[in-house]
Amino acid sequence: MRLSLFTDLGLRVLMRMAGEPKAKFSARTLATDLNVSHHHLTKVVGALSSAGFLQSRRGHRGGVSLAVPASTILLGDVVRALEGSTPIVECFRLDGGSCTLSPNCLLQGRLARAHERFIDELNTATLNDVAYIASS
Repeated sequence: MRLSLFTDLGLRVLMRMAGEPKAKFSARTLATDLNVSHHHLTKVVGALSSAGFLQSRRGHRGGVSLAVPASTILLGDVVRALEGSTPIVECFRLDGGSCTLSPNCLLQGRLARAHERFIDELNTATLNDVAYIASS
């Protein structure tokens, strides 16, 4: 399995925030901490907020914080939310892709089951289990 850079960044954002669960972070601070572009980070934060993992507040005392305790966020759920409907192989695309083996393919089912096992394995851990605490 290969996660998109978007999902990788989303996991890193959550891990960083779980290290200081009561803190509010600015997008700029997170971008600096993670050494990524502010523009890309704001898209990831938006997706994490839409999925219910983060809450954001604008203004002087605003920022981004965890919407729920890190101990309740399953890693597989985060991956599923951020990867969305991105197919792991071409034949999983909604239009079926261009694979000529699809009608009689014996690999497709195995790949689907492997993908579910991957998510299930990630769901044995919570965000709390992988929280990152920044050194001072």
